Amino acid sequence: MNDFITIIENILNQLISSLEWFMLIAVLGGGIYLCIVSKLYPLTKIKFAFKLLLSKNKNKGISRFQALSAVLAATVGLGNISGVAIAIHMGGPGVLVWMWVTAIIGMIIKFYSCSLSVQIRKLNDDGTILGGPMYYMSLGIKNWGKFLAIFFSIAGLFGVLPAFTANQLTQTYINVINPNDYISLGDFQWKLITGIILAIISSFVIFGGLKKIVKVTSSLVPLMVGLYFFMGLFILSYNYNLVVPTFKLIFIEAFNINTLVTGGLWGLIILGVRRAVFSNESGVGNAPMYHGQSQSKLGTNEGLVAMLGPLLDTILVCTITGLIVIISGAYLDESLNGIVLTLEAFRLLFFGFGDELLMLMVFIFGISTLLTYSYYGVKCFGFLTSIKYGHFYNYLYIFTIILSSVVTVELVIGLIDLSFALMTIPNMVAIIYLSKKVNKEMIKRSWI
Repeated sequence: MNDFITIIENILNQLISSLEWFMLIAVLGGGIYLCIVSKLYPLTKIKFAFKLLLSKNKNKGISRFQALSAVLAATVGLGNISGVAIAIHMGGPGVLVWMWVTAIIGMIIKFYSCSLSVQIRKLNDDGTILGGPMYYMSLGIKNWGKFLAIFFSIAGLFGVLPAFTANQLTQTYINVINPNDYISLGDFQWKLITGIILAIISSFVIFGGLKKIVKVTSSLVPLMVGLYFFMGLFILSYNYNLVVPTFKLIFIEAFNINTLVTGGLWGLIILGVRRAVFSNESGVGNAPMYHGQSQSKLGTNEGLVAMLGPLLDTILVCTITGLIVIISGAYLDESLNGIVLTLEAFRLLFFGFGDELLMLMVFIFGISTLLTYSYYGVKCFGFLTSIKYGHFYNYLYIFTIILSSVVTVELVIGLIDLSFALMTIPNMVAIIYLSKKVNKEMIKRSWI
């Protein structure tokens, strides 16, 4: 069994190594192009974006706050807490710089993609709104848009599986609680039991549909982000004398001359892009599926609110996590990776029980992520078949929670990275092609 998993891991890594160039060009190249044509004006509207976030609208759909909360529920969590640790483990402290660069570019990408999700959408027969990449592709691009939409949706069926979240939640439980100390069943059996419990908990909300999901996540996410932010700032304040040297180390390692000479800098940039894309999903196309259901009438209003996502989840939460992991020195232990590395860092810096407090937050973050990702899959499957059949995807989704709990983190990372790359490429092509529609609205509003 282990040999079979290793073979799958190797195949996924080979496929990713071929696609990562295309993803890099799509995200960085496409993002830089959007930065140029927008003249970075969306970034000057951050204050207005927060005002829009808190304003209410009586149109059909979910509120902007609910849309952003649902998106953050999917991105703020294990992607920021565990994904950052994986990036540092694989590329060292310098990888954070390239995550920040990608996040800033990602803010512009999300502005365009989520603006399009409102500008180009349609009403279902029952009056519900249908929005997202598959719709702005198929409705906005004649002749070849339908092909892009189908390609995107097929990749999305795998990219939004709960593999990473279920895997890391289970690993957190095993490492912090260590249930074998109480009942010796073995790690595999306890992981399986944990996966079943997670599947049952998720089922209660997932089968309730979009409104049930956004109602739960809009309640949980602000509280959990606040608690994590407070705990992280406390640790950094307590170790204030190490914060500036850590930032120096991050920038030195990002532009390390030895890394440049040995050819590793390009690999470090690619790693930073991959982990940032995984963290905030900019360019992947997940966020527009929620923002496309928003009550906003103007696409650029929704784009501004969506732009706050990378700001909060990558630039803010990822930075806190990365600083704590580096200051603790836990990243120097090569045996630690993923959530285990982050847990050890918090344990070392928060009086010996920081890992237990983090576990509670990770559990809430993880559950909220499990809830929101299911909707992405329902949207993709519904587009490929029929809207009325979309909910059948949830049965596969629930089964995958159990399966993902017992496989290796390397297999999970490989599957998600590959799927995200396959989603990103057609989505970025569509965004760039349709960007003139967003530019036209910005010109009308005298933004550019």
